[in-house]
Formats: sequence, structure tokens, C-alpha cells
Amino acid sequence: MRTISVIGSTGSIGTNTLDVVEHLGDLRIAALAAGRNVDLLARQVERFRPELVSCSDENCAAKLEGLLGSRGIPLPRIAYGEAGLEAAATLDEVEIVVSAAVGAVGLLPTLRAVEAGKRVALANKEALVIAGELITKAAERSGAEILPVDSEHNAIHQCLRGERRGEVKRLILTASGGPFRKCSQDRLDRATVDEALDHPNWKMGEKISIDSATLMNKGFEVIEARWLFGFEADRISVIVHPQSIIHSMVEMVDGSIMAQMGVTDMKHAIQYALTYPERKANCLEPLDIARLTQLTFEQPDMERFPCLGLAFSALKAGGTMPAVLNAANEISVQAFLDREIGFTDIAEINQEVMGGHEPVPADTLERIRAADLSAREAAAKVVSSRSVERMPAVV
Repeated sequence: MRTISVIGSTGSIGTNTLDVVEHLGDLRIAALAAGRNVDLLARQVERFRPELVSCSDENCAAKLEGLLGSRGIPLPRIAYGEAGLEAAATLDEVEIVVSAAVGAVGLLPTLRAVEAGKRVALANKEALVIAGELITKAAERSGAEILPVDSEHNAIHQCLRGERRGEVKRLILTASGGPFRKCSQDRLDRATVDEALDHPNWKMGEKISIDSATLMNKGFEVIEARWLFGFEADRISVIVHPQSIIHSMVEMVDGSIMAQMGVTDMKHAIQYALTYPERKANCLEPLDIARLTQLTFEQPDMERFPCLGLAFSALKAGGTMPAVLNAANEISVQAFLDREIGFTDIAEINQEVMGGHEPVPADTLERIRAADLSAREAAAKVVSSRSVERMPAVV
């Protein structure tokens, strides 16, 4: 029985992972790591009885201990903060680490799991966006496997099974287009948080839902694909596919295009990463091809959705620029969720912060973190200035 650690267990990917583990029946949860959702984490501990549990901080750890004690549940080892994330990612008996935390917080546990030679089922795309070169070199040294959980990269991984790299022309990532695919620029300027969160195809957390609405998520996936599969930016393209049935494609040098199709449910990609190279029956209804009435495609509009272009620019600039883009985006997205800025301000703030950064090699964790911190501070200043501008005048 293989043992698993889930980083980000209370999020969308984390909860789906635990459902998949329960369905498969031949995997054991040895560690869980989450943030501040202690109530759900306590229920997960009761359900799976891990040896190690980590949460956000000391107060959350104390609350978790109290909840478990009140229910008569034997206490696991409880940790918190970065040390807790590292412990969950490197526990000796763990063979597979599901990296599903949201944002830059997932970088350290992902890197440590890779350094420890674990199989990493990667849903935290920010880790490779921020430190793709650092992580892939660590995997080469340790022999760690990195298997993508993002549906698009998971699809590409499936399409490339058994293929020769020299016969691949390009990778094609599909995008749904998000909730504003057909909206005018004027409508985007007035977009609300609730509208941006209302994704037409996928049920996701707030951060990734906003990133999908701006197409920043697809931009990050381009950067992630570069490091997962080793293809440069000019061999990675994006096509809008509103139905989200084809999850991604690979074009070969002879013109053949291989596509991976499936239902819009993350459990498929999660199970693939956990059981690879085996395939096992899953708990999902199969895709009913006979009921598909249309599969349509269109080019992404980078004028209305400039975040996608910013990601290509960051990838081409290299070094610490992708880390800066990610940091600025985390700050600007949160500001939008907090109703401090408008929807189109997100891309403008990201671009402004990138314009003020001179990239350096992203070859150490210290350099990456310094760039990340500097970008967050710069983005926060821009957000503050725009928030003041949006405030109504006092008369």
C-alpha cells in the first residue's frame, strides 16, 4: 500500500484527492497539510488518521488539537507554518506528495519533496512558474517524478506517452475562455467579483477562478508546460475551446494532432497522477461521445486578456521575471477580490510591476524569494494608489 501526503488538503484539489484515495482503496494518507480551515482539517484527520498534520500557524494548531481532543480522536503529530509544510512533504514513509496548495506558499514543500526524491503530483502550478529551473534540476539530481495534476498538462502527459520528443512540433493548451469570453472591453472594465468567479465549466477556488477569468491561469500553464515537458515558448500555444472537453493537444511534425478528451472533473487527472503508469477504473461517469453536439475553437484575444501575453513575455525574459509576475498577480487578484481595484486593473498592475523589474538568474531559493518579496511590495503600492483613486470624493 503506497503512502501519500496531501499539501493543501482542504482546498478543491485536496478534497478531490481524498475522495480519489478513498475510491481506490489501496493508498494510505500519512500526512495532511492545510491552511486555516481547521474544522474541515479535523474532519479529514478523523476520516484518514494521518501520522502528521500541519496547519497555518500556532493558533490553528491549538484549535485543531482541541477539536480532535473533544472528539476523542488520537492526536497525530501536529506542526504548523513552513516547518510543518516541509515536514509533510518530506516524511520518510511518504512515497507520493500531492502539491495542491494555492500560490507561492506551495513552492517550498514542492521543492523539498522533489529534493527528497518523492513522486510529486503537482497541482500547485506556481511552484514551476516561480522556480521551474530550480525544481527541474533538483528532480534530475534526486530522481523524483513530477506528474501534472492540472487537466491541461495531464492531458499532454497522456498524449506524449511513448512518443519521441524529436517528433513533437508543439504543445497546444486548451482554454475555456472563462466567464468573459464574449464580453466587450467596456464590459470587462465593469466586471464584478461575482461575475468573475462564475466559471462556466469548472468549480474551483476563488484565486484560480479569477486567474481563469483573466486568462492568467492559462499563461501560468504555458510557463509550467515549458518546465514539465522541456519545450520553449515558441513551441507552446493556446487555443480557446469553450466546451472544455478536449483538455489539451500535441501536434506532431507530420501534422498529426493527438488530443486527450474527458469529463470536466479533476478526479480523472488526480487519479492518473497517483496510479501512473497504471490506469484504474475511476468513480466518474464516462464521457458520452454520442451526446457531444459541437467542439469549437478560437484564438485567444490578448488585447482583451493581456495577462496571457504577459506570461509569454515573462517566460521569454526568464530568470526571476515569472516569479515577479506571479507575486504581482497574487497581490492584484486579492485586491480585486477585496473590491479595492477593478477587473482590468489586475493586468495593468502586473504589467507595471514587471516593467520595474530587471530579471536575474532564478538559480537559488534566496534570489527567487527576494524577487517575490520585492514584487509584492511594488504591487501593493500600486494597488494602494489605485484604491485611493477609486474612493469617492468627500464633499
